[in-house]
Amino acid sequence: MKSTLGILFTWTTYGTWLRGDPRGWVENGTTYPADPLLQAAERERMPYTPYLFAEDQLLMVGAMIGKSLIERKGVAVLALTVQTWHVHLLIGATDHPVEAVVKCGKDAVRWSLRPGRPIWTDGYDKRFCYDEATLDTRRAYVERHNIERGWPAKPWGFIL
Repeated sequence: MKSTLGILFTWTTYGTWLRGDPRGWVENGTTYPADPLLQAAERERMPYTPYLFAEDQLLMVGAMIGKSLIERKGVAVLALTVQTWHVHLLIGATDHPVEAVVKCGKDAVRWSLRPGRPIWTDGYDKRFCYDEATLDTRRAYVERHNIERGWPAKPWGFIL
């Protein structure tokens, strides 16, 4: 079995990618097609409006995530982007459970901002990288988000 070189995580802000979404959606590893009625029902059940970060918060949120992961989990951050409605994070291999890594990143932002309402969706996506080519492709994907925003590919000094 190949060893893991890295893990790409994606998580979204509260209410921005509901079951039934036109982009499709995943539940328990199964991908489902758009379902406008289901999406409307999900939106009706939401006790809060969708959460979006303000443009001027994005770099600060990324700093919170990176600082917490490095200090609390000792992970190597290989790439990171924070957008108004989602985060992509690529880390090096770690012995920490993936759910603990995501919780650490999400909690750092929630604790620092203390918005009095949900910021994040409950779940997240994870993609393991078992070879250098996959790791490089996923790093480029994350960095492209930053470049398209007009930022450097690595806007935080902690990114390796």
